Parts: sequence; structure tokens; C-alpha cells
Amino acid sequence: MTDAADLRGGARARLLWSYGLGDVGTGMGAALIGFYLMLFYTAAGLPPWQAGLAYGCGRLWDAINDPVVGWLSDKTSSPRWGPRLPWIFWSALPLGLAMAAMWWLPPWADAWAKFWVFLLISVVANSLYTCVNLPYSALAAELTTDVPLRTRLNTARFTGSILATLVASVLAGVLVKDLRDPSSFLPVGLVSGLIITVSTLICGWGLVPAARRCQRPENHKGTTRRLLGRVIHNGRFVRVLGLYLVLWCALQLMQAVALFFLPIVLQVPEGWSRWILLPFLVSTLLGLWIWNRVSQRRGRLVALRLGSGLWLAGCLAMLALPPLDPSVGPTGSWANLVKLVAVLATITTAGFGASTAYLIPWSLLPDAIDADPEKPAGQYSAWMVLAQKVCISVVMVLFGGLLSLSGYVQDLGTDQPASALITIRLCMGLIPAVLVVLGQVVMRHWPQQAHQPMLQPTPH
Repeated sequence: MTDAADLRGGARARLLWSYGLGDVGTGMGAALIGFYLMLFYTAAGLPPWQAGLAYGCGRLWDAINDPVVGWLSDKTSSPRWGPRLPWIFWSALPLGLAMAAMWWLPPWADAWAKFWVFLLISVVANSLYTCVNLPYSALAAELTTDVPLRTRLNTARFTGSILATLVASVLAGVLVKDLRDPSSFLPVGLVSGLIITVSTLICGWGLVPAARRCQRPENHKGTTRRLLGRVIHNGRFVRVLGLYLVLWCALQLMQAVALFFLPIVLQVPEGWSRWILLPFLVSTLLGLWIWNRVSQRRGRLVALRLGSGLWLAGCLAMLALPPLDPSVGPTGSWANLVKLVAVLATITTAGFGASTAYLIPWSLLPDAIDADPEKPAGQYSAWMVLAQKVCISVVMVLFGGLLSLSGYVQDLGTDQPASALITIRLCMGLIPAVLVVLGQVVMRHWPQQAHQPMLQPTPH
């Protein structure tokens, strides 16, 4: 076995480029789901609480299958491809098809019939998402033990993910003609499905040379029960998990609320709202490379603190942004222009900070895995992703329920009651701000000294 840190020249570049492509497909799918799926469900005729339930149940199933895939991928290796890559190769095409199908509008009028169709498609798509994304995520800890290279791998990964999110935003802006017409979402689903399949296959092909020679997880009898105990008692992992939960839930909530917040609360025209997401995504991409540099020079926790401060400032500013005057265009008056600039500045600031949700938890995860002598990366990645998805499913169900309780009605368009406006603003600003602060609390006792392997537990 060799360490990818020993690679030089073209081989090292191939590794970084290929690993960066691995999150392009899944990142594009996740971005479209995060920004548009709640809108699609409500446009299709589901009330907000039912839309949130469909979204949340799909993500809950996505969480349940993670430990199974993680356990199986720990035991999957191919002499031809190396560990975990068979999952990526065989799931690529079905994943693209399933992600496209998520945006199909069933012809039936009954809301419950649509609900069950949406849920079934979501279960299939999320299962295939796990079959690609979880083995791919686990590879970062196995390709190398070098901390700077692990950070660079995760930087490449999330650069690909954020670039895919940018492409998804542009595709949605061009191909989705009317956010209130559910049939207009299918074209972006078909195009993204093709991109998802192709980028996933190229990633697998590019990783083959390094994966053939990377470390493998050790296999032991009684692994499932024993590993669960190890995961629970790994203090580093528990802190990384807590950080990931709160930051990612804050990011996912803001993504889901953004296209309600901009046109309804701030009175930004619908056509503008889709494109205003781009500054957030661009600043997130730039922030990813800035925090990577800060991490290399001053440490990952310093990068986390600085990024969280910017993110918190952006969230709090969301609470104070005044709405535009809808009687004139966004640039039709000096007052509207100033308000629009304030919106862009706030979104950009939040984007710079939110990039820490991508980079820092996953760059810290290999440290927690290294504290376990067996280094079962698939299981640790699985439990991390499982908890994250359970948390997101709960958040989205609660958001849908809050939206319904607030009096939000899809048919009213931007003319919603004051209670709905307040609820949307709190979900965009205050709740994410609280979650970002909790992330700092979780990481207060992160050990600074070199880690020591955990003691071997008594076999069961």
C-alpha cells in the first residue's frame, strides 16, 4: 500500500482533479434539491406541511441507508479498481436517471397521490445518492494520512461541489421558466441527470490508479456491534459530528428558504431572485479557497472561527434587510438600488462564512478516523452522514409545518400575511445564526495535541 502524498506531477494532479469531480454530480443534485425541491412540491399542489413531509421523509430514508452502505463499502474491494469504486461505477447511470425523475410532475390531481409518487422517487434517488457519495467520501481518509493533502482533497471536492451548484443555479435560471409552473422543472432535471452520470464516471476512472494502492479498512469479526461502540466513544468524532450537524442544517435551511425569502419578504422580482443566488455561490467558492489557505497557515479552528463570524453577521443582517418597493424595478429608484446592494452584500458575506460548513468538518473527520486503530472510514462517514440527514429531514419537516401554521398559501404568490413574512425571515436569519453559534460551542474542547489511538474495546 502507498500513500497518495507520495504522488508527484501528473499523477497527483489527476488525483486532485478526479476527486474534485466526484462531488460535481452529487453536489449538483443536492443543490437543486436544496434550493428548488420545496418550491417544486408546493407548485405541484402540495400544501407546505405536506411538501416538508415529503422532503423530510425522503432525507430520513437517505439517512437510514447510510450505515448499510458504509458497512458494505468497507467490505467491498476490487483488484481492478480498488476499494469502494465498484459502488461509484455501478450507481452512476441509475443515479442520473433517478435525479432527473425527481422533477417529473405526476398527472394526477390528488395531492396525496402526488405525495406518494414524489416520496417513492425520492427514496430511490436518495438510495443511489448514498451508493455514490458515501464510498466516495470515505476514500479521502484512505488515500492519504497527510493532513495538508487531506485538506486539499476536501478543498478540491467542495470546489467541484460549489461549481456544480453554480452550474445548477444557471441551468435553473435558464431552463425553469416559471417557478409557479411545476412542469417547467423537468428540463433542468434531465440536463442535470446527464451531468451527474458523466462526472461520476470520470471521477471513478481518475481515482483508479491511486485507489488500487491506498490503505484498506481492516476486517474483524463482530464488526457492526463493536464499531458502533467505537464510534460513540470516539470523542473527536462526536465533536466533528456535532459541528457538521449544526453548520450543515443552517446551510440547508437557508438554501430551502432563499427562494421564499427573496421574492416574498424582500419583494425581489422572481426572475431576479434566481440570479441573486449566484453571488452567494461565488463567494462560497472563493471562501473555500481562502479558508483552505487560512487552515494551512493558522489551523482549521482559526478558519472556522473567522468564517463563522462572517456567516453570523450575514444571518443577523437578514433580519434587518428592508423590502424593495415592488411598484418600480429593483434599479428603478435610488432607494431600491441601495436596498438591492445591501441584499447582495449580505448574501456575499454569508456565503464567505458558509463555505466553512463544506470544508472544516470533512477536513477534521480523518483526524477522528485516525484515532481508531482499525480506521473504518466507511462506517465513520456513514454515521456522520446519517446524523446529518436525520437532522435535515427534521428541519425541513418543521419548516414546512411552520410555513403552514404561519398562514402561507402558495396561490397568494408574494401577497402573504405578515405572520408568514416573519416566519420566513426568522428561518433565513435567526435560526441559522443560532446554529452557527452552537457550532463554536461544540468545538470549544477540540484537543490541540496530537491524537492518541483509542484503546481496543473488549470484543463482544
